[in-house]
Amino acid sequence: MASAIPIPGEVLQTCVQQWLALLLTPGLGPTRARRMLERFGSVDHIFRASLTELEAAAIPAVSAQSLATGKSMELAGEELARASALNIRILTLDDPQYPQRLREIYDPPLVLYARGDVAVLAQPSIAVVGTRHPSPYGLGMAERLCADLAARGLAIASGMARGIDSAAHRGAIAARGKTIAVFGTGIDVIYPRENQRLSEQILATGGAQVSEFPISTFAAPQNFPIRNRIISGMSVGVLVIEAGEYSGTRITARCALEQNREIFAVPGNVTNRNSWGPNTLIKQGAKLVATWEDVWEDLPTQIRVQLSPPETAADVPGTGNLFEDHAMAPHERRILSLLKKDEATQIDVIVEKLEPELSSSEIFAALFELELAGKVRQLPGKNFVKAF
Repeated sequence: MASAIPIPGEVLQTCVQQWLALLLTPGLGPTRARRMLERFGSVDHIFRASLTELEAAAIPAVSAQSLATGKSMELAGEELARASALNIRILTLDDPQYPQRLREIYDPPLVLYARGDVAVLAQPSIAVVGTRHPSPYGLGMAERLCADLAARGLAIASGMARGIDSAAHRGAIAARGKTIAVFGTGIDVIYPRENQRLSEQILATGGAQVSEFPISTFAAPQNFPIRNRIISGMSVGVLVIEAGEYSGTRITARCALEQNREIFAVPGNVTNRNSWGPNTLIKQGAKLVATWEDVWEDLPTQIRVQLSPPETAADVPGTGNLFEDHAMAPHERRILSLLKKDEATQIDVIVEKLEPELSSSEIFAALFELELAGKVRQLPGKNFVKAF
């Protein structure tokens, strides 16, 4: 009996499975896989090749055996079933929804696992990276700049790590903009674990999450530098906010240079070791960034035309003057006057300075109200800073 002619959906699934099979073939790796694609012309031709032809492609014997015997396709079928159960999209290099900018880099991922609105991946984006241990100044600048840029139509791409990455995502969410998280783990593994809520917010606000690593891949240290080329590759530029001399941010900046992306940097206090990265980049020619306009004016003309017209900061929700005094009680204004944007003040210091004027309970209540209003941010150890 003749076999049925595959319908388009079945053909598509077979193609996705073949790409996944390449990714999951033991001993193959992305570099050898790309060389095989160049040699055979298409992923389908690889899976039509004989064992002899595969061995002639100078790949490990275990890889050739896995491809020829169908073991790779079996592994891919199991992976597809897991992805379907978890509502994960698989984007391959020949998928129209695969990010075009990322496709153009030297070593694009063969496969992207994606959750959320994959249409966001086609939106112009700016990568925002920096230290996992930022100062209050760095956190504030990351949130404010990302809120301003996201409100004007740029997607914010980052790695959802602690510190600057998380602040970048939060800023975009606060401005009701779009943000893309690039995982260094499997798409189903939230790392760090405390970012579970942030992950949910990214998806709830129409953002996206992507990873090149198979489902359930744990947080191996070597995976995070590897994923950095994706963060820069899918973006029109990279914005660096606080990074030490020896950090993963340097890898992202180098990837951006190799990918011919614009590099932006927020200058920092020269006595802060996390200022070494951005300050050095500025000395080497990166664009100094103090406000969102510094990024906007360096965007390619066609991207600025594509995005919504830039408004004044006062027109953008959440990015105007955050400290309108008329909305605050006098004791709240007094407390706010003691706080700085770039330096944390411990609660005991606040109480000591205001002891003659306010009771400790009044201070605690006022700080709570200011925090709810977004005018103050509480840091670990009962430290407070003025929000940007």
